[in-house]
Amino acid sequence: MYRLIASDMDETFLDHRHRIPAPNLSALARLRAQGALFVPASGRGYLSIMDNFAQVDPALMEGGYVISYNGGTLNRFGDPEPLHERSLDHGLANELWRLGVARGICLHAYTPDCSVLVRDWPAKERTYLSTLKRVREYPEPDLSGVPVVSKMLYMSEDFAFLHRFADEVRPLLGGLASITYSSGRYLEVVPAGVDKGAGLVGLAGLLGIDVADTVGMGDSANDREMVVAAGLGVGVANVSDELRPVCDLVLSTPAEDGALPELVDKIF
Repeated sequence: MYRLIASDMDETFLDHRHRIPAPNLSALARLRAQGALFVPASGRGYLSIMDNFAQVDPALMEGGYVISYNGGTLNRFGDPEPLHERSLDHGLANELWRLGVARGICLHAYTPDCSVLVRDWPAKERTYLSTLKRVREYPEPDLSGVPVVSKMLYMSEDFAFLHRFADEVRPLLGGLASITYSSGRYLEVVPAGVDKGAGLVGLAGLLGIDVADTVGMGDSANDREMVVAAGLGVGVANVSDELRPVCDLVLSTPAEDGALPELVDKIF
């Protein structure tokens, strides 16, 4: 029986307004009744994920955990003190930020306090981020004023450009970081060895759960390692072409409509 369901948040568990669709709330109760843990696994920070669950009955998540920053940080649900956290080499983060500034590319820098510092954001991205807290414009040419950077993003509506731009980024990484993609518009840079799959495997080990008894659900390339590592790898209906081939199961329900009930129906 599956004992732990780890799910990406944006474009997987949440709708486009970063809200939990009503069907997913009912499905959380069904999972709890089955004795299964639901674990949010997001590229965003812990506090940002907790914002999404602000109106959820805490009993549904009691004893749970949150995997954030692509697996770089692990918290107990409801406890802001991390059990584990990683950050980018600061010199590298500074170099990557300056590269984005020079190229005029929209940049995000994420910090341990869950702030999102953004530069050169187009109107559409500004609108999208307006539904999130702790987001602020950061017009500085470098990150010398930011002591610790957990992860970084380059954003462009031209996803093909980001894949080409990665050829400029990779030579700078020096084994200190790795690249992934998400949401059809982000190139993400995270510390080396950090991914949601490693986060899931680490949490399963902490809890004494066989990884074969876990489910990993997502929609984008940054969910790949989690989907592959889990006993059952699941994509929502809006799964990207990059992730679809490694999914054991692709649901017929998109994130917008609440896909968790369909998953619960299939596994319990």
